Amino acid sequence: MLNKLWKSYSYAIILFVLSLAASFILLVLIETPDTEKFVKVTVAEGDSLWKIAENFSSEHSLSTDQFINWVEQNNGIAAGRIFPGDEIVIPVKALDDQPYKELASSDLNE
Repeated sequence: MLNKLWKSYSYAIILFVLSLAASFILLVLIETPDTEKFVKVTVAEGDSLWKIAENFSSEHSLSTDQFINWVEQNNGIAAGRIFPGDEIVIPVKALDDQPYKELASSDLNE
């Protein structure tokens, strides 16, 4: 019976399996954050997510709240708590030849 079923529907079964595999691959590729395309910032004394969002406001199109939510979700930050020396990825596109941009505290505290 299984052999008869395979002969009758082999093309449909193969198409179904290939579709599932392709869907799974696309899902994994879409869900995986590609942090190499974003800027990494080293948090300095006195910095806050609000201040960082304002300093980079010309380089992103998010509201301050959206920026902070993105940073919290993609860096595993709870309640906006960041500390000096922390490295966080922010939703600002990095240059192709420079995946991360390190900033000194003087750049963020201007």
